[in-house]
Amino acid sequence: MTASISAFDGSALSAAAGNQFDFSKPLEGWESISGQWTTQSVPGASRNGVALVQGATDNEYNVIIAPGGPYRDVRVSVRFRPISGREDASGGIVFRFSEGRYYLIRANALEDNFRLYYFDRGRRMLSTTSIKTPALGQWHQLQITAQGDRIQGWLNEEALIDERDARFASGRIGLWTKADSITAFDELTVVPMDN
Repeated sequence: MTASISAFDGSALSAAAGNQFDFSKPLEGWESISGQWTTQSVPGASRNGVALVQGATDNEYNVIIAPGGPYRDVRVSVRFRPISGREDASGGIVFRFSEGRYYLIRANALEDNFRLYYFDRGRRMLSTTSIKTPALGQWHQLQITAQGDRIQGWLNEEALIDERDARFASGRIGLWTKADSITAFDELTVVPMDN
């Protein structure tokens, strides 16, 4: 399987699919930082109809870290389906996670923005862009590429964020939701780009 996306500089990034996590199998090696993460049947999920779902509704943030890594230069993609939430209905990719510090790129079905944050004893926004609000109850595609200090983000294959930040050099990959977001995740793929 080959994935191809457009890069901001006009070239195409193309790489064989890396480590794609199979949520129809037990979650061995995953580390739940916060939240209630379970695998369950979700309409439209790719592998036997099973996806990873975050179901806690009383945490500020919900984070789970995937096995593998650390990664410095990496491409990560995931499908997410915001199922419900009154305060928030978001899904995000955590990257360069180490000792509780990390970057996050996220979309929210209740807001018309797509954002890049860093977390280091508190959340700080690095970049934001206005978008058409992702529809609640539908699958959407998130993707990040982190190469050196360059961080790029896509939502539904549209290039939206291109930022430079050298705060965190490497770390693990994970998934994220906020507050009362009930969100499903599917097709998490990690492609190391280290030379």
